[in-house]
Amino acid sequence: MTELYDPACTRCPRLAAFLKETRRCYPDYWGRPVPSFGDENGRVLIVGLAPGMHGANRTARPFTGDHAGILLYQSLFDAGLATRAASVSAQDGLKLQGARIANAVKCVPPQNKPLPAEIRTCNTYLAAEMRTLRSVRVFLALGRVAHEAVLLAQGLPRGRYAFAHGGEHRLNDTQVLLDSYHCSRYNTQTRRLTAGMFRTVLARACELAGLGVPEALKAS
Repeated sequence: MTELYDPACTRCPRLAAFLKETRRCYPDYWGRPVPSFGDENGRVLIVGLAPGMHGANRTARPFTGDHAGILLYQSLFDAGLATRAASVSAQDGLKLQGARIANAVKCVPPQNKPLPAEIRTCNTYLAAEMRTLRSVRVFLALGRVAHEAVLLAQGLPRGRYAFAHGGEHRLNDTQVLLDSYHCSRYNTQTRRLTAGMFRTVLARACELAGLGVPEALKAS
């Protein structure tokens, strides 16, 4: 088993069983742990929750093919971090520049709700990846689960770093944890998270990472 990613991982029995059923019901879906995506020398690591059932679980690319990716990839494109404004498949030619996307949990969970034990088990992969990404200056956590997963991977107590949209947490001399509400359908449709709110956080991520703030985000 590779330290960073194992497409045959079955360490979480509930998730492994759910993936097996997914492949039976949807034989054309990826139906396996979803690898991270993007620039291995990027300065921003975006951490989400888990693959969507009909999104990344289908396409094998984080935030691709479901509603949650609409705002994310459009904003990354406007920030100059993505070569296209929409991510529709793992073969569409889209590339990330200066950024990378990972998930707290690599397998789609039932009802999009991973169990605490599953988050801890999968954190081994996130922690290993974070250790290899030496250029990262900003961890952009999409939601509380991602926020806590980053802290766990860093060996830091979550009680010292409270999650809040727009919250900034200095982790060490070179790295910052920046929080945002998750760009899920529920959050965007209820306007708990607006496009302007998310673009403001992404602009701050670019600034903290030393990438500068793109004009397209300044106009948000």
